[in-house]
Amino acid sequence: MPLIAFNKPYGVLCQFTDERTAAPRPTLAQFIDVPHVYPAGRLDTDSEGLLLLTDDGRLQARIADPKFKLPKTYLVQVEGDVGEDALSALRHGVQLKDGKTRPADAERIADPDLWPRTPPIRVRQSIPDCWLKLTIREGRNRQVRRMTAAVGHPTLRLVRWAIGDWTVDGLAPGAWRDQPA
Repeated sequence: MPLIAFNKPYGVLCQFTDERTAAPRPTLAQFIDVPHVYPAGRLDTDSEGLLLLTDDGRLQARIADPKFKLPKTYLVQVEGDVGEDALSALRHGVQLKDGKTRPADAERIADPDLWPRTPPIRVRQSIPDCWLKLTIREGRNRQVRRMTAAVGHPTLRLVRWAIGDWTVDGLAPGAWRDQPA
């Protein structure tokens, strides 16, 4: 029963094949040559960081299904200078089109020591940016991006740092390692 931690680079699909024939995109198959493992959850193509893969359906469900409320921690670079009002809103849950989110753990952090992103984020001289550490316990489509936008701070870079006790710490982009389940 393998459990694999993979540091998904920006631009890589969270699947092993790409049905698009024109200009195929990079997939997990270009990085992971382990038979019969599948992602436990998803990570958008324009997001980076921890993706867990397993061949165990029960473990996959425990990791991915929101009913288990497994915390997922993200390092998020956002546009603007985030103040206490925005952090408080994130901590209490924000109203999105598909309903109010569960409360999140949210804090402003110093710029993390991360690998460079390829391509780099857009930088605008007149608009500052900062980093947040955001932990959620649900998994709606593009939820973190929608939450930061809802409090007035669009996401520039999104890195999933941890799922429960599993972390991407020490794992280079495109690299993977076996994990204890």
